[in-house]
Amino acid sequence: MDFVYRSLRKYGHVHRVEIGATAQEITLTLAEGLHLPRSWGVVVADVKPDGPAAAAGLKIQDIILSADDRRIETLPSLSAALYLHRLDQLVKLEILRSDERRTIYIPAIEQHDHMDVLLDAVNPENSLISRLGILAIDLTDDLRTRLGSLRIPSGVVVVGRAADLILPDTGLQAADIIHKLNESSIDSVDGLRSLVGTIKPGNPVVLQVERDGGLMYVSFEME
Repeated sequence: MDFVYRSLRKYGHVHRVEIGATAQEITLTLAEGLHLPRSWGVVVADVKPDGPAAAAGLKIQDIILSADDRRIETLPSLSAALYLHRLDQLVKLEILRSDERRTIYIPAIEQHDHMDVLLDAVNPENSLISRLGILAIDLTDDLRTRLGSLRIPSGVVVVGRAADLILPDTGLQAADIIHKLNESSIDSVDGLRSLVGTIKPGNPVVLQVERDGGLMYVSFEME
């Protein structure tokens, strides 16, 4: 979700594309076991049989070298290329298959998931908590209904990271629900922003977060 903020500012809502394939980063063990031509980078792990990638000729074990002429070495770099891709254009993938380089053009389709309603409702100016580098929205009654049973009824929902801000990774993820900051309960984005503003650089931040139905702590030092 690193590119959510940029997309919201540019388009007013979030465009995300997929190509009907998934990839994972290559490890030394993976490369050795599959006899891949290189031991680093990103390899295609699945191609949906009826998806656009399959129709374009992408295959499992293809190594992705670039996407839209952006060099791909990690999964985040591939995600970034897809977030920045325009829906009305073909995704250009340069791949390595065995020892042969190939270029494949794949139609992009819009990706939809349970976060779409949240993302499209975000106002980036009101939702940005700059010191955490995230976008968040209040946990309303409507959202509680959409999200199902929650362990703690109050909090704010993280909907993405703000790509334009150079901040350390706090460990927060999209769809996390922040219930507490240190020992203070959180009941609104404004309340969280105010509390964050009182923390001095170098002081500890401990967030109680609900993720996938479980509670956990996310901790870091404030920049």
